Amino acid sequence: MAKESRPVVALMYDFDKTLCTKDMQEYTFIPNVGMTAEDFWKEAATLSSERKMDGVLTYMYLMLEKAHAARKGIRRSDFVKLGRDLEFFPGVTEWFERIRRFGDELGVTVEHYIISSGLREIIEGSEIADAFREVFACEFLYDENEVACWPKNAVNYTTKTQFLFRINKGVLDISNDVDLNTYTPEDERRVPFRNMIYIGDGLTDVPCMKLVKVGGGYSIAVYRGDTIDKVRPLLTDNRVNFIEPADYTEGSPLDTTVKTILRKMLLTDRLVGASAAQTREASLCANQKK
Repeated sequence: MAKESRPVVALMYDFDKTLCTKDMQEYTFIPNVGMTAEDFWKEAATLSSERKMDGVLTYMYLMLEKAHAARKGIRRSDFVKLGRDLEFFPGVTEWFERIRRFGDELGVTVEHYIISSGLREIIEGSEIADAFREVFACEFLYDENEVACWPKNAVNYTTKTQFLFRINKGVLDISNDVDLNTYTPEDERRVPFRNMIYIGDGLTDVPCMKLVKVGGGYSIAVYRGDTIDKVRPLLTDNRVNFIEPADYTEGSPLDTTVKTILRKMLLTDRLVGASAAQTREASLCANQKK
């Protein structure tokens, strides 16, 4: 893989309660099948416990069951349409382009990614869908009539971590496990972990948050005013670098923190590059003296 002409930084986001204000199914889908959000998630949790099912596969199964019972469409287009009703935290819709432009001013390529246990189809129907280089999320498989028939991809809190390595190596095709698992020297990887920022909202993001932080990147937990107690332990337990209100407007604490991180990442990248160049030069001189 050819080396990028300038540093690449990946901003990776959970979706539900990180960018949009609640679980994406709660805006339209759950009311349309005649349930409350509390009842839907309680039934999903009970079914998962009783049948020993993965929680993500359980909610996907339950979506199809409840849609059938309520005679609601389960074609791909039906799920995509649900994305139009999502509500986002302040500043989200302008955030991605503004941060990308800030990166350009610094001389850094900023890319945005979603890593979510929500539905890719709903995300695709939202007004921010075009902001992302790739969306890694749950997705249904559809038959010849575009009717959902099977889970195509299920992304739970631990499987999320594979996508960090896909971004790290530039292997975004999730069917390509060969290149993902082939050894790649650290200095040949497209996005070093030190150039990653992960933004999430809670415990389901912990594996990604911790992995990014340990790798030299930065993890940020966002919260609504009434949920700060849920994310504060992530900071005290050393799982994230920062906790910030879920306010993406220009000049907000989150905006300031991310821009400061980007500046530091640029300086770090330059230092790493200078060190590598000196190491190569010293090695060349040593070889010439032999």
